[in-house]
Amino acid sequence: MPAVRYLERFQQPLVNPTCTQIVEREPLISFSHYLSGRVNVLCSFADEIIDNLDKGFSGQCVDGGQVERAESLMWFWLLGAYEVVRTMHQAKQCFSERLVQELSCLKKVLGTVRMPAAKMEKPGKRTAVTSNRSPAGWDIENRDLLVNDPEESPNVSARWMLSEFDRVFSSITKSDVLAHHEKAYADEPLGVTSDNV
Repeated sequence: MPAVRYLERFQQPLVNPTCTQIVEREPLISFSHYLSGRVNVLCSFADEIIDNLDKGFSGQCVDGGQVERAESLMWFWLLGAYEVVRTMHQAKQCFSERLVQELSCLKKVLGTVRMPAAKMEKPGKRTAVTSNRSPAGWDIENRDLLVNDPEESPNVSARWMLSEFDRVFSSITKSDVLAHHEKAYADEPLGVTSDNV
């Protein structure tokens, strides 16, 4: 059983599914097949990160290799998760108001954590983060990584960040997806295309 709830929907295979069954199981397909697939990749990374943290911090001695693997995957996960959420938030007219609010909050947190890791800058400032730091702090007691700028507080834990992404994406239903991605770039109202006018 995956640690990430979002992946639970894929435990039972669909045999000769209808379009309705596919969209019920994976609502983001109505927005973009590509983006939906990227979310699945991010959730698989999240599962692997959690597994490495569990194993790396399981004994009296820390398995640095497993924790390092979790940290490396977390860096990639942060970059990808931010881009997925940013893309969806940018196309906000394609989503329900409820989901846009959730994405807005998630984008803010991801942006705060991503800036020091990706751009080596403090969020909202043109100030460098120190290069003389570890990529992530180790929270041995909680078997976790601290992924934000170590000079800032409060600390942001990898497990919390993964669970928050999972919570938001697991909550998406087909009624949250109002239009396909390309509609966000069209000069016509949602639901109206040049084909059906």
